[in-house]
Amino acid sequence: MVAGVYSMARNFLGIDHGDRRIGLSFGDDIGVAVPVPAAVGGSEDERLRHIGGEIRRRCVTDLVVGYPLNMDGSEGPRTVVVDAFIARLEALFGLPVHRVDEGLSSVEAEGSFSSRQRGRSVRERRRHRSTGELDSRAATVILQDFLNARGIGMDGAPFSGT
Repeated sequence: MVAGVYSMARNFLGIDHGDRRIGLSFGDDIGVAVPVPAAVGGSEDERLRHIGGEIRRRCVTDLVVGYPLNMDGSEGPRTVVVDAFIARLEALFGLPVHRVDEGLSSVEAEGSFSSRQRGRSVRERRRHRSTGELDSRAATVILQDFLNARGIGMDGAPFSGT
């Protein structure tokens, strides 16, 4: 291997922030994002502890957070909440944080999720939704968009950090 061509493997944690649940996904240099258990603890501190556990367990090097831009690309009221959350992530974990326009990630995740819910009662659907599975599917869409946009896993080129 040529000196300077190989860089450290990267492990990414995708995050879909919500007020009650935080969806999570994992991806690496292979370029495939997969859902992992959502942070569904009662308080934000509990959810952040859950995220910290995933970061340690999966040797995460970068955080990829869904950023709620308006359809015209401008920032809306929700971006203020997510910016505060990102500031906490940076202070707690000291990892690079990449903001990714979450666009219609929840809609896409909901579409695949809804097809699996047919035949279930309203109560069963609510209980299943409370597990955070839908949120982690949205985080997977966000992370996969990030990996695809940077060509990670497509040609074997290392991630440049930009």
